[in-house]
Amino acid sequence: MTTTDLTGRTAIVTGASSGIGQAIAEHLGGLGATVWMCGRTAEPMERSAATIADAGGRAEVRTFDIADVGALQAFVAEAGADGLHVMVNNAGYGDMDGIVDGDPEHWRGMLEVNVLALAVGAQAAVAAMRASGSEGHIINISSIAALRRDSGMYGATKHAVNTINATLRTELEDDPIRVTSIMPGVFATNFVRNMDRALVEGLAASVGVTEVPFDSEGRLPREVIADIQQRLSPRVGDVAAIARAVEHVITQPIEVNIEEIVIRPQKSLPL
Repeated sequence: MTTTDLTGRTAIVTGASSGIGQAIAEHLGGLGATVWMCGRTAEPMERSAATIADAGGRAEVRTFDIADVGALQAFVAEAGADGLHVMVNNAGYGDMDGIVDGDPEHWRGMLEVNVLALAVGAQAAVAAMRASGSEGHIINISSIAALRRDSGMYGATKHAVNTINATLRTELEDDPIRVTSIMPGVFATNFVRNMDRALVEGLAASVGVTEVPFDSEGRLPREVIADIQQRLSPRVGDVAAIARAVEHVITQPIEVNIEEIVIRPQKSLPL
């Protein structure tokens, strides 16, 4: 059995301070890639950078608002100055609230992060890959919410992600750059973030977790998320599976175009 070696390849992962992005960054770094991580909170990314260094990889950490177009463009340019091989647009947030009682400012934030920042990141990645002549992969993290027509404003942003993906694939057919949409189902992090808090607490209580310590932003400590995931398996997936899906995509020949991957746990929960 061969082990993937990403030594010499540079990868960017946005939204890398927790959950799916953190898992992808640590996985790619553990395979030898130089990983550039960005997110809102430095401390967990610094821990991930140390984990990557211990595995023999290298990581750079930057903290800024992903909705700041200039900051994002500068970050991608810096990371890709000597060549960029993988761009994972993972940063995103939201919930499954409806339209009638929704908060327009919340919608604005989702659109800026889930759609505009993703498009800007992809655009900047294409420029960096073309400038260095690198074979590259752009991976945009969408959601199974994009497969539903009634998934609210959050789902609307993920439908937009898939439209961006399809457009990029058409525009880049003559470039050595492939574009893939990964649509996760219910995994530990998006389970906590995207489902109603009362439902999360009820499901957690059903497997013996009586206190769910949400912080002010609705996040949980990594170890608590891992504990809930293990107890709720196989209905809630482990984000490590998504990281392995990214590895699969970026290790295919550049002539292979994996357009979409839908990845779910063994059993389904509503999202």
